Amino acid sequence: MSEGHDNVIIVKKKKGGHGGHHGGAWKVAYADFVTAMMALFIVLWILGQDKEVVENVAGYFRDPVGFSTQNKNILPGQGQGPRLNILDESQEEIQRMDEEAKFEAMKDQIIEELSQNADLGNLLDQLKIEMVEEGLRIEMLESAEDIFFEIGTAQLKPEAQKILLLLGKQIESLPNLLIIEGHTDSRPFLSQNNYTNFELSADRANSARKVLVRGGLSEKKIDEIRGYADSRLLDKGDPYSVKNRRISIIVKYSWKKK
Repeated sequence: MSEGHDNVIIVKKKKGGHGGHHGGAWKVAYADFVTAMMALFIVLWILGQDKEVVENVAGYFRDPVGFSTQNKNILPGQGQGPRLNILDESQEEIQRMDEEAKFEAMKDQIIEELSQNADLGNLLDQLKIEMVEEGLRIEMLESAEDIFFEIGTAQLKPEAQKILLLLGKQIESLPNLLIIEGHTDSRPFLSQNNYTNFELSADRANSARKVLVRGGLSEKKIDEIRGYADSRLLDKGDPYSVKNRRISIIVKYSWKKK
């Protein structure tokens, strides 16, 4: 077998102070406010520029596609160094803030639904949701008492399936693409047919994909399936720690450049 039952301290649960039906709606409203302020700053910036810059900006808004194929720079000049494309940067920042607000609202909704579920509320400590470079990462971490997969297999336990069904429904509400990752601890998988922890981690990620789709997630939103084995340990100090065994679901930013 590739895994044991070590005791470990699992990630802290963040309990929100806002309950009921409010959820994370205020964050969306805040993002709208920031968007309006950004638009105001752009207008004020334009008013302070010369005629050529103003005409370039006007041309961009009249025909963004045509403008981008002719001139990607708003500011004129042939000097050395990078030129400022203020519109592209502002639009990207606005989209980033808008997506983060939606991710936070979805996170609050997931936590609220799990908390109200008598069968799953006790597993909240094993769900870690945070913003990372690629987007919103939702991790399902095993513990010494509760495991999501049958030992040494890619077979999901009923509790894990219920969580993934709920996640599939929630994530489908967003247009973003997904990455699903599988991770194991460092115990070697003893097999006579060259089946290793890499195959096991990939198969577990694929098992999670199937349940997410059953929960309502569109297959077209699955961008990648990754099997990392023990190459991305969560607890590097203890390669055999139970919390290294996990499934990660990353809701990707759509604004990030390829």
